[in-house]
Amino acid sequence: MQSGQNVELPMGNPRKAINKLAFPTILSLFLMFLNNLIDGFWVSGINADALAALGFISPLYLVIIGMGNGVGAGANSLISRYLGAERIHDANNAVIHSIILTVVVSIIILIIGIFFLDDLIILLGANDVKTYCLGYGQIIFLLNIVFLLPNVTASIFRTEGNVARATIPLMMTSVLNMILDPIFIYSLNLGIFGAGFATVIASLIGYLWMIYWIFIKRDTFFKYDFKYYKRKLNIYKEILVVSLPAATEEIIFSLVVIILNYLIILTAGVSEVASFTIAWRFISIAFLPCMAIGIATITVSGVSYGAGNWKNFDETIKYSTVLGLVITIFICLMFFVFAYPLCEIFNFQSRDLGLVLRSAEILQLFVFYNVLIPLGATAAYAYQGVGSGFKSLSLTILRELILSMFFAFLFGIILDMGVFGVYMGAIIGMNIGSIIGFAFIWMFNLKFKRRCEVHKD
Repeated sequence: MQSGQNVELPMGNPRKAINKLAFPTILSLFLMFLNNLIDGFWVSGINADALAALGFISPLYLVIIGMGNGVGAGANSLISRYLGAERIHDANNAVIHSIILTVVVSIIILIIGIFFLDDLIILLGANDVKTYCLGYGQIIFLLNIVFLLPNVTASIFRTEGNVARATIPLMMTSVLNMILDPIFIYSLNLGIFGAGFATVIASLIGYLWMIYWIFIKRDTFFKYDFKYYKRKLNIYKEILVVSLPAATEEIIFSLVVIILNYLIILTAGVSEVASFTIAWRFISIAFLPCMAIGIATITVSGVSYGAGNWKNFDETIKYSTVLGLVITIFICLMFFVFAYPLCEIFNFQSRDLGLVLRSAEILQLFVFYNVLIPLGATAAYAYQGVGSGFKSLSLTILRELILSMFFAFLFGIILDMGVFGVYMGAIIGMNIGSIIGFAFIWMFNLKFKRRCEVHKD
């Protein structure tokens, strides 16, 4: 079968596996995040309020994506451990459990969108641009299933080592969104609603390609057939133990943006949010290598842990960290040097030179927010891989929510350093938290080594 040739990948050499899993994923994640940049690019042509609204609603959109990534991480972790232990029947059963869980999560998000979206927008402090927020956010919440299922299915494809099938549909989604955005926003005169509608349609078309491989060509390694399904509450529990913390980590990442937006409004006003929104999108891109390498780390560390192979687990931790640092530092350097021309992309529509200049200044400062993130990211994703989702969550809360936001509030508000203090505090807290996170995963690595040596004896 087609995917049977790929399943040996995550079970082999960790460096080779991470390279083959991570680099295509970097490209697909880049194109997915480019959707936000493209949306911002075209929405900026409507007016500054529409762009600010996109900045407010984007964290909620990322929460939805995070829920899909969370379930995908839980499925990836459990299936990888079953694969490492050569429990293929249980792995197939876990695949069906993960799809069912995805549908349940989608229904919950749908209910939240129907009854609470207005309140969430007001809570975000976006009441002045509420109409624009609703125009983009309603369709995203109502049709959230088209974002969740592709992410979870891609995670399962990566677990079986089928990188192409995990990547190509997501890449096609991004390309389609780039094409459809200007058509729906301007040609069909749908405004900011058109940006959301284009994103939904593009994602749906991309997922149909996955459906073709699973149900028509039927050549995937894992089977999406209910004849393999035997309901086991323990499987749901094992997936949720990782997926709930993983999804919460994505929510925390979005919550950080919400808190930063609030602190920015307090110290510099709503207009600064628009500039920060542009800069933050590039900062998010700089995080993509860590995310892609981390996704690969979940699979490879999970297989290594399930097989009781400390040598591969140790190699995974070391290589993931070094690779993430090298790529992240390079990207941050490029963003620092070319900050102005990058942010000037948004001047094509808005013709607001002040917006471009301020965005470039924020970007040059905030690249330092990402420099040590690979240390913390390796810890978070490796803990997810071994099934310790709540340890991963604890480190993320410490790094992003407690330390980063505490220092941002301390410098910006308490010490009255203004918006510069908000930015500097966030940067300092993130870097301290990343170092602490890596220290924890390294201690876990040493404990795993001792455990394997005892079992060997």
